[in-house]
Amino acid sequence: VQLVESGGGLVQAGGSLRLSCVASRSTFRLNAMGWYRQAPGKQREFVARITSGGGSTNYAGSVKGRFTISRDNAKNTMYLQMNSLKAEDTAVYYCNTVPLAVPPSWGQGTQVTVSS
Repeated sequence: VQLVESGGGLVQAGGSLRLSCVASRSTFRLNAMGWYRQAPGKQREFVARITSGGGSTNYAGSVKGRFTISRDNAKNTMYLQMNSLKAEDTAVYYCNTVPLAVPPSWGQGTQVTVSS
């Protein structure tokens, strides 16, 4: 399944962005999906997860209460609404399955830069 992330950009601290992830196949709806991010010089980390039907979500502690993950299976699309952005949210954001395939295949990601 090919995944294409978009919606990143440059925003001031305290601002908001909405990321999108579009999947190339309808089998998207069968998978739990997640957002991951990689900041400069750091390892890629988990951000948020949503079950295949969208009924349950989980978040990393650093984004809980500020980010909201959602999905529209009819559109093969997943979203990440990011509010109250902080400089430490600066990273390239990726979407992928949860759990990851072995080995995982990553898209290009979308750059989020938060200026303080």
